[in-house]
Formats: sequence, C-alpha cells, structure tokens
Amino acid sequence: MRVLFLCQRVPWPPDRGDRITTWHFLQHLLARGAEVRLGCFAEEDRDADAVAKLRTLCKDVSAPRLDRRWRKLTSLRGLLHGEALTLPFFRHRDLQTAVDRWLSQHTPDLIWVYSSSMAQYVMNAPATVKIMQFAELDSDKWAQFAQRSGPFGRWLYGREAARLLLFEDAVAKSFHESFVVSPVEKELFMQRIRGVIPRVVPNGVDVEHFQSHGDAERHPHTAIFTGVMDYEPNIDGVCWFVERCWPQLRQRFGDARLLIVGSRPTPAVQALARQPGVEVTGRVPETPPYFDRAAVALAPLRLARGVQNKVLEAMAMGLPVVSTPQAAQGLGDVPADTLRVADGDAATVAAVAELFADPAAARNVGLRAAALVRARFRWENMYAVVDDVLAEHGIGRSS
Repeated sequence: MRVLFLCQRVPWPPDRGDRITTWHFLQHLLARGAEVRLGCFAEEDRDADAVAKLRTLCKDVSAPRLDRRWRKLTSLRGLLHGEALTLPFFRHRDLQTAVDRWLSQHTPDLIWVYSSSMAQYVMNAPATVKIMQFAELDSDKWAQFAQRSGPFGRWLYGREAARLLLFEDAVAKSFHESFVVSPVEKELFMQRIRGVIPRVVPNGVDVEHFQSHGDAERHPHTAIFTGVMDYEPNIDGVCWFVERCWPQLRQRFGDARLLIVGSRPTPAVQALARQPGVEVTGRVPETPPYFDRAAVALAPLRLARGVQNKVLEAMAMGLPVVSTPQAAQGLGDVPADTLRVADGDAATVAAVAELFADPAAARNVGLRAAALVRARFRWENMYAVVDDVLAEHGIGRSS
C-alpha cells in the first residue's frame, strides 16, 4: 500500500496534541506494511533528529523549515487574494515540489491529510481513497477567537473563519472520507458543510505509557495542568484559573500546589510562577511522573472542543479531572462519577476543593476514570475504525 501522508508538524516525538495523533495513525499505517511518503514542517532545531528517525521508517520525507514568525507576514498575502490567511501560512514551494514528484512517480493507494490547511497540496491528486482528518473544524476556532476579541480582532478572525470554512467545504467534498474527533464535531460539521457525513474517530491514549506508578509521591492538595504553553487556548485557560480560582484555593488549603507542565511557556505563563504555590516547569522529558505528584488534574479551557489529550492522559493516570464544559464535551456521554465538569470560577473552585478535601474520594474518581479510558479510548479502538474504512474502499493490509 502506497501512502502519501501530510501533516503540519513533524509527527515525532508525540509530545503535543497534533503530534500524538499524527504519530499514532502514521505508525499504524506503517505497521500495516505501508510504503509511506511523509510531508510535514520542521519548526525547531530538535526536529532534525525527529526527521532523521522518520526517514528510517518512511520511504521518503520532506520536512522544510517553517518559521512561524516570518510566516505570519507571508500569510498576509491572503488579504490580497481573498483567501484564508491560513493557506499561504502553510504553503511552501519545496513541499509542493516534493508532493508533485511523489505523485508523478506513483498514484498512491491512500492520501491521508491531517489538518485542512495541508489539503491544498493534494486537492486534485488522484488516489484510491483520500482521507481528510479534520479533527475539528479550524474555521470554528477562529470564530471563537472573533467572539472574544475587540473590533479589529472580530473583523480579522471573523474573516478567517468565513474564508477557511469555504475551503474546508471544498476539501470535504473532494475527499472520499472526512474524519472528526467527536460527536459534537460531527454535528457542527454537518451544520456547516452540507452533503458530507463525517466519521467520528476520537483521539486515543497510550494506556501503557500513561499508567500510574503508585501514590507514594502524590500530594493531596496538588493540582496539575499539562499542555504546550504557547498555545492560546492553554494560555487563556491556565491564566484564567490562576487569576480567578487559585487564590481562593490557596486561602482554604495553605499547602496547595499547582504544577503547570509543558513546553515553551510564554512570558504570561512564566509570570504565574510568582503566585504562591505555582510551579511552571517548561519542557519535561515526560509527564507521567508529574501526574503522579498530583491529586487533581485541570482542564480549564474556554476555547476548546474535541477530545483533549490532556484530559485522557490524566484520566489514564488515575487522576480525577476538573474540566470546563468546552474541554469535556468531546468525550461524549461519560459517567458523572468519572469526570467533574465545572462551568465558571465558583463551580471550578468548589469542584477542586471537594477533591482536595477528600483524597480517598478523589482517588476513587480517578480509578473509575482510568478504567473508562482503558475501555473506550485506547488507540487500538481507533485503529480498528481506520481499518474498517480502508477495507470499505478495497484497501487491505500489505504483505
């Protein structure tokens, strides 16, 4: 099976949401015996090692460097051409040349694209089956930003939402299959893009990696937030929590601690470490040891939908999670005793305080959450959905 696989970032290491997803589906295709040609972007110096690793696994890899600061200027070309700014941001001559070369050599059995912005490279390319893994509609993300912005932001982000939705519509109607991450996303997709019924393929979790090593280091009044800390929804969520909720929790629990664990913390996030009990770690080798230091995990995201990896990972580690409705809705219908959903600062403070005050009850919630994740959200379940879709299109495993 010949596969052309496109994604925004180098899909290794699996240390942030999109890399986790793309790596797991890429390695599943490789495990099926696929001959994969991979197109993506390198953004950091460390990506050179990742690309070298991927070259040992894939038939070919094209990963030109993408400087996001410079690309923000490049994307303004979209204003001149009436297109979404996202498209010129991710448009690169070297990557298009590589894709065109691959297509000229062999017609792929499968074209797999993660994130709609990468579909521009293969809009008219032939393949037995073309899968567009939207995960979420990016246009709706910009619509959410517009709602929370001033006059100029409302115009700019609103324009981006409208233009990108037009492109997403065209992509969905030119690909054989569209994947979204949750029933909520499916409903939104069908409202915005008429005539296409997407498949729901949630994110999974590596239940072997995210497995607690016991309670020896667990502190009953420690909360944890994980995520890439230059990502706007993460910044917004954790800053909101520290500003609106943390002082009340510290007043009630004098030894309360908050671990903010994730790479590339912005100055606004770094400044949170000046608050009593707050630790900002920056990049760490792996997050499970930090989960094992905490009693409660937080997902205070206000700009979110879809399945949040941070929620699944914390639940797999046996931690009770206090989540906003936005961060929780992608999980679908889960038992109330496996997840605490809190809307607003008062409800969030109350939920965290209840779990801090009763460590045994908190631990029981976490254990039920871990059992749920292991049953419903392990990656093997998602691979089975993909295998069924490929089989429907006549694509079996390679020998």
